[in-house]
Amino acid sequence: MVRKNRTGLTTTQIIAFGFLAGILIGTFLLMLPVASADGSWTPMVDAGFTATTSICVTGLVTVNTMEHWSFFGQAVILLLIQFGGLGVVTFTTTVLLLLRKRITLKERLLIQDAYNLDTLRGLVKLTIQILKGTLFIEGIGACLYMFQFIPEFGVPYGIWASVFNAVSAMCNAGMDIVGEYSLMPYQTSVLINFTTMALIIMGGIGFPVWWDVLRVIKEKRKRRYTVRKMLSKLGLHSKIVISVTAILIFGGALVIFLLEYTNPNTIGSMNLWQKGMASLFQSVTTRTAGFLTVPQEALRDTTSFICILLMFVGGSPSGTAGGVKTTTVAMMVLAVISVIKGREDTEGFHRKISSNLVKKGMAVVLISLAVLVTSVICLSLAESGNFLEIFYECTSALATVGLSKGMTPNLSNAGKLILIVTMYIGRIGPITMALFFNRSRKKGQHRSLPEGSILVG
Repeated sequence: MVRKNRTGLTTTQIIAFGFLAGILIGTFLLMLPVASADGSWTPMVDAGFTATTSICVTGLVTVNTMEHWSFFGQAVILLLIQFGGLGVVTFTTTVLLLLRKRITLKERLLIQDAYNLDTLRGLVKLTIQILKGTLFIEGIGACLYMFQFIPEFGVPYGIWASVFNAVSAMCNAGMDIVGEYSLMPYQTSVLINFTTMALIIMGGIGFPVWWDVLRVIKEKRKRRYTVRKMLSKLGLHSKIVISVTAILIFGGALVIFLLEYTNPNTIGSMNLWQKGMASLFQSVTTRTAGFLTVPQEALRDTTSFICILLMFVGGSPSGTAGGVKTTTVAMMVLAVISVIKGREDTEGFHRKISSNLVKKGMAVVLISLAVLVTSVICLSLAESGNFLEIFYECTSALATVGLSKGMTPNLSNAGKLILIVTMYIGRIGPITMALFFNRSRKKGQHRSLPEGSILVG
């Protein structure tokens, strides 16, 4: 039985309502005249869309972030991005502490499982460490951005734009205040491209991988491990995350490079190095970041479909990214390989993966697909756009990516509301499902039934 607090809400409900409360507060603040650059009231649907895309770290926008919002409005957006991007454990622990809810053994076990911890103590300390680590990496990113933005925009705005972009990239939000066309003006800039990609990857791999890598590095200092030995010392979760992330990023970049090589509207007119960098950036940004250096509407249909697949997978658990997650897809692939090879158990890196985890992964994928199909159908009825554009838009919203083929600013109010709901589900879905599927079972739920048989294939 799920334990409830004094308000009668479960932990899952607290998280869902917490995100909703953040959206409502953000909507109210962004509607105010002080939040817009021209001092006018912002329509509720646009303010609500911006608040949702910010706290859900998506990045789809109906109004230009740089031109429409004042410094106050941009500051509200930045706070929503930072709050929404801190991750499952940080968000959960912070909300529970703010509500003065006692963190019970059940919640501690859930947090322990989510972050691969070996102790139930120090959750508040863990929250502070995650916050410090996030701010430290964002600070480095902001300093690197300043080399470009201060000479371009001047000191005050250059610093502000650098901080905003660093937080947005680290949290995989994809919103920027440097122009109308995202990072397209910087598509040949090594500094901007690789700083942004590094921040996206650091936020997307998940905090548990951070701690695991740092643990191995500390051990290396004492025992002088080789690089191969260091990799072998990583936990199964980290090995899968790093492996799948590398395969998807570099594999995706290679496919995009080949498909778009002769496309004059994307990378066709670039030199070889620039084509490679733009392809790599496109592959990285589809991992739920949302920045772009090439126009998405100019991508070939095949490339767009590849990007949809990359967006649907997304980043890794307990990080700032969305999607069904790298580990989920890896488990599905490993389960299929096990069936093909006639193995009884799902195996990876010489370790057995629990059948319960595989079932949870299947549930996450199927539920996400159901939400995506529903969203595509609803948006197709509300809008008259090309089906691929609608599919691209809905996947981007559900996986909290933020890439668009130019459809978002032209949506009707009904279309905006559909994407608001899709973004909200995409952000809280993995959190609520993780908590739901990891609950301790009710007494009497274990039962044994006679075995039946069905045909497969």
